[in-house]
Amino acid sequence: MFGRNNGNKGQGREKRKLWPILSIFLILCYLAVSAWFTFFSPENGQESGEGADSPEATIAITATLEPTATPSPTPVIQEESKEETDAAPPIPPMPPAVKVRGLYVSAWAASIDNRMAQFAELCESTEINALVVDVKDDLGQITFMTDTEGLSETCARIIPDIKRIVADLKNRDIYAIARVVCFKDPVWSIKHPEAAIQTAWGEVWKDGSGSTWLNPYSREAWDYIAAVCLEAARLGFDEVQLDYVRFPADGRLGDISFGEAGAEKSKTEIISEFMVYLRGILAKESVRLSADVFGIIAISKDDSEDIGQDLGLLLNSADSLCPMIYPSHFANKKQNGTGQRINGVLFETPDLAPYEIVYNILIELRRHLDEDSEQAAIRPYLQSFTAAYLGEGYFQQYKADQIRQQIDAVYDAGFEEWILWNHNSVYSDELFIPDE
Repeated sequence: MFGRNNGNKGQGREKRKLWPILSIFLILCYLAVSAWFTFFSPENGQESGEGADSPEATIAITATLEPTATPSPTPVIQEESKEETDAAPPIPPMPPAVKVRGLYVSAWAASIDNRMAQFAELCESTEINALVVDVKDDLGQITFMTDTEGLSETCARIIPDIKRIVADLKNRDIYAIARVVCFKDPVWSIKHPEAAIQTAWGEVWKDGSGSTWLNPYSREAWDYIAAVCLEAARLGFDEVQLDYVRFPADGRLGDISFGEAGAEKSKTEIISEFMVYLRGILAKESVRLSADVFGIIAISKDDSEDIGQDLGLLLNSADSLCPMIYPSHFANKKQNGTGQRINGVLFETPDLAPYEIVYNILIELRRHLDEDSEQAAIRPYLQSFTAAYLGEGYFQQYKADQIRQQIDAVYDAGFEEWILWNHNSVYSDELFIPDE
């Protein structure tokens, strides 16, 4: 009996010697399995085939690695951005594009019932079928009151009942476009200087007219603009149209510092990424995205890089592009000594040649289009104002004939859409001939 007990004790001692070895072995096995799942899991993209060069991937990386330094006033947007980063859901199909023939309507014009009724009647009796209404204007104001978190501090009671206006447009089958001025913003940029363009010495920068701008490299600025666009979408607008979706073009530009962000990505890259980001958000609401761009970017690479509007990139970043091709905005001989060459033709007095300017710049734009791929539709803004500031001999009165010449040039160049611009939303009655 005692012999057997001694033998069992010996076996126990042998087992106690083996347990540490077995424990170490099990731990090593666990670590090996964990390492395999960590480094070879499809979630890390090693075997999933996810392309880091895709626009969606670029935005996801930005959202993950470059969080805003301060809490955003629009946390809902940040949360949606995070979900998009994690899940990367496909953008749903957009509704069919409308062949827009529209008018710009300022917030002040929209606030007057009689004027809105006149615009609506034009849409019902003429070729006009769309209205562009200010939702966020050049002064940085949201043009109506809202209680939405992060937006109420920049609201102005200009349009008393925007919901009723949008509902009326929808009932009349009028295409409703919300104009949102993006980075030129002398209101929110002052309240949130950390999201504003700053000087090298840390002050908020101002352009030649004294306006401050949001920094296109700031994720906080992106989220604020996205919140405004979402507000427009939820009001029922069919489309959001971005204006001033660019860097400033005047003032002491050499004083600006974008820091490390500016060194990592070019201006054209960040503007394109911003639009892709917004397009993804609005697509979830079945709302289209368009953008106003300088017409000169079709013929001047330097201007494109300075303001961040690269035509090739933007054609793949929006549903529609709206180049502002006002004849008065191209250089004349008095201004630079030569005039403006477009499509091989030299124009010394561009404002006096509305048909020729619009036709030739659209031909230049067409060269950038790829017929084998889906790109943004071209929908130019046309001049419906008189540029008397150009001086005698360099301008003319823009009435029905001058405006109609531009519209004809759009059609002759092979395009179908256009919008008329007048800052005060005053348009020539002679232009609108009722449909027969």
